[in-house]
Amino acid sequence: MLNLALAMLFFVGIHFVISGTGLRDRLVAYRGEKAFRVAFSTLSLLALTWVVFAYRQAPYVETWGQLAGFKPIAAILMLVSFIFVVAGLTTANPTAVSGENALNDADAAKGILRITRHPFLWGLSLWALVHVIANGDVAALLLFGSLLVLCLFGTRSIDTKRRRAYGDRWERFAAATSNIPFMAIKEGRNRLELGEIGWQRLGIAVALYLAMLHFHAKIFGVSPLF
Repeated sequence: MLNLALAMLFFVGIHFVISGTGLRDRLVAYRGEKAFRVAFSTLSLLALTWVVFAYRQAPYVETWGQLAGFKPIAAILMLVSFIFVVAGLTTANPTAVSGENALNDADAAKGILRITRHPFLWGLSLWALVHVIANGDVAALLLFGSLLVLCLFGTRSIDTKRRRAYGDRWERFAAATSNIPFMAIKEGRNRLELGEIGWQRLGIAVALYLAMLHFHAKIFGVSPLF
């Protein structure tokens, strides 16, 4: 369990300390944006490999245990998670890596971005939360709980970096969107247009979700439904 704790500390730490602070700006100024992204991606991949290995080796220590009654709720939440992740990955977004050019679009705040400007990270947050609750053991709490914290604080970190780098262009986009899902719509700064998300994206999300339901027990040894 100590190995997993150290792996998660390292994985989360490099994102907070290197990517989420002014250190990133200094490294970019020293080596360039492309070199930084290559180096950081490599370091993140190594850290993720350590996390996966440590999680597989971690003993099962029960906290509240697996909650059978939560599985139907988890199944619904996971569908929402897949929609957010797929739509987030396939929609031009100023918050994404190399997505800054979308700030030049006067109508950038559309599609899934009307709901939140961080759809991918909120989708991962929901995925992590579901697994924290559903697994009910210490290893899952360390892994998925850490990823949940990283995703939630990551949205704020990205906003700060974009505001610092792009000034008024970012402020215009941020004024029409929200970090917290549906908040900009609730406050009247945007409106809900489900059709803009795209039926193709929804179809891909549902297909991947159904594949997850089918293969989950075979891959992970636990059925997400029963």
